[in-house]
Amino acid sequence: MLGVLSLQSCVSNYVVSNPIEYKTDAKLASINQYKLAEAKKEIANSTDPQAVAVIKLDKTQVQNAISDILKRENTIDDILKEAYTYIGTPYRYGGTTRSGIDCSAFVLSVFGENGVDLPRVAAAQAKEGESISKQDLKKGDLVFFSHRGRGRISHVGIVEEVTPEGDVKFIHSATSKGVMISSLEDNYWGPRFTYAKRIITD
Repeated sequence: MLGVLSLQSCVSNYVVSNPIEYKTDAKLASINQYKLAEAKKEIANSTDPQAVAVIKLDKTQVQNAISDILKRENTIDDILKEAYTYIGTPYRYGGTTRSGIDCSAFVLSVFGENGVDLPRVAAAQAKEGESISKQDLKKGDLVFFSHRGRGRISHVGIVEEVTPEGDVKFIHSATSKGVMISSLEDNYWGPRFTYAKRIITD
């Protein structure tokens, strides 16, 4: 059922050109109401056999399922909101504070602030969650990179946006500029992308 509902669906020169938009609680509530209406419309108009089965379920069950999806999105919004507050924080190997932080500590911190526990290092974080193909990436997913080849994970970032054109942007702590936003289309990061994981699932 959840699968049907989800149809609603450390070096770089990339520079952030768009200002960060912080959503108020009132705006988030309005967005959630819109998402709820869109999810209901998606189910009602679908010819997928599973969607038809969903329509036959008790209204409360459908409402609860949609609520679970919205909770996931709200959690991810909160994680990204926390991540944005780190932009400009300098990179420091082994660092874990706003005075200086490395890539895995950054991910650990912003997820941890929202009640999601992760291991300390990128290679261990890469073993968590559900494997996701590049084409199916959503905001909140983790993207992993290998600098040394042979698939050995050495860097991690958090997907913060997937544009309509399919460009995946991620926020991370890079050795050159600290916490920043980069793109998987970047000439440096693109070839080093290894795989992705979804930590918060529907």
